[in-house]
Amino acid sequence: MTTIEFLKPDANITGRRNAIVEGLYNLLPDECVISDERELVPFETDAFTAYRRLPLAVVLPYTTQQVADVLKYCSTNKIPVVPRGAGTSLAGGAIPQEDAVVIGVSRMTRMIDVDYDNRTAVVEAGVTNLSISEAVSKDGFFYAPDPSSQLACTIGGNIGMNSGGAHCLKYGVTTNNLLGVKLVMFDGTIVDIGGQALDAPGYDLLGLLCGSEGQLGIVTEATVRLIAKPEGARPVLFGFDDAEVAGACVTDIIGSGIIPVAIEFMDKPAIDICESFAGAGYPMDVEALLIIEVEGSDEEMDAMLKKIIKIAQKHNVKNIKESQSATEAAQIWKGRKSAFGATGRIADYICMDGTVPLGKLSYVLRETYKIIEQYGLRVANVFHAGDGNMHPLILHNANDPKEAQAAEDAGMDILRLCVDVGGCLTGEHGVGIEKRDLMLHQFAEIDLNQQMRVRAAFDPDWILNPSKVFPLTLSQRKAI
Repeated sequence: MTTIEFLKPDANITGRRNAIVEGLYNLLPDECVISDERELVPFETDAFTAYRRLPLAVVLPYTTQQVADVLKYCSTNKIPVVPRGAGTSLAGGAIPQEDAVVIGVSRMTRMIDVDYDNRTAVVEAGVTNLSISEAVSKDGFFYAPDPSSQLACTIGGNIGMNSGGAHCLKYGVTTNNLLGVKLVMFDGTIVDIGGQALDAPGYDLLGLLCGSEGQLGIVTEATVRLIAKPEGARPVLFGFDDAEVAGACVTDIIGSGIIPVAIEFMDKPAIDICESFAGAGYPMDVEALLIIEVEGSDEEMDAMLKKIIKIAQKHNVKNIKESQSATEAAQIWKGRKSAFGATGRIADYICMDGTVPLGKLSYVLRETYKIIEQYGLRVANVFHAGDGNMHPLILHNANDPKEAQAAEDAGMDILRLCVDVGGCLTGEHGVGIEKRDLMLHQFAEIDLNQQMRVRAAFDPDWILNPSKVFPLTLSQRKAI
């Protein structure tokens, strides 16, 4: 079986493990350092569980200054560092290596400030995505990006991967809702970038940091936008007899100038899986389902739905079901947001993350089914259709080396397809180790060399999250 390559551990570092761990204990309270091999096991992988490495040590600081102290220590001693939020990365972004120290932000959970006048919140990096909305909901506000893992994933991780979610069609992904960060540089220097203003002067360093996968520094605090809750919201189910036709309907809705809050797609396997788990009331006699949510006053929602229904009817929509209560709406979204976990109940799977132009959505769906059939596998498609962010879940038996290899190969073929039609390798999961070797399919070597020069400007010794994002065949190998 072909395996993703990791950098060979530096024997000079692993040979000094006891001394390094002692140094960490000198910097932090004892409860902040994990060095026992059994206790390190939960940190050996993230949600990309096909690969795992036991780290040298794990530290869980409480403060920005503690993060800075550890980074200064690691930088001085040339020890690689792997930043970690909640470990929900589906691309292996938080998988460590044997000579690396993991710095986790899970204990940094303070809501530092909520400013309704400026509609901002300042939170520590270990605050979970959902907890921001929960904290401000009573006052009529919410935080827009809503990954399926929002119950667990942290803001620090969301910034690292530029996470999205179902409602990002209207409100944008993390970078569109991030105003500032407190960043600890590779050498322990603490800097503030951005702030409460909608646009900061100077270079857009914030845009550079969001989505940098922990390779430019460690975010310890974030200033995020808060949005006023709409007057009302209404998810509607649209069932179709053909998945490609449902994809074409999405293209026509967006092409007409209508921007709902969300347009989510499920094919028949995904419908069956999610309905069995959540009892969401999805129609079971269709081949594809769109969850389209509109918001505003009753009059605004009625007017937008009238236009959407008219377009859907042109595509021979089979049934239309509007949610009739807040409880029913919650069940509809519970089914969608449970898709990944529900799928794990029936099979091992790899969740891919490619983005395509909307005009190519139906074509890519058709070709995806062909690719999966060629490998003799099964797939459940559930994704953010409104912005073309596809998430085919490739089902396989992870205990069968041939099937596991076939699943990885099929996933890589699907991602190449996304790039070939004018899309990209990732919409929100990041590159991590999973897509690292496909970066040369997306970019020319000269482009990647320029990206690596930017990375080296922030981290000249390449100690931050090594072996991620850039192919090891390039000069990164020499730089580390």
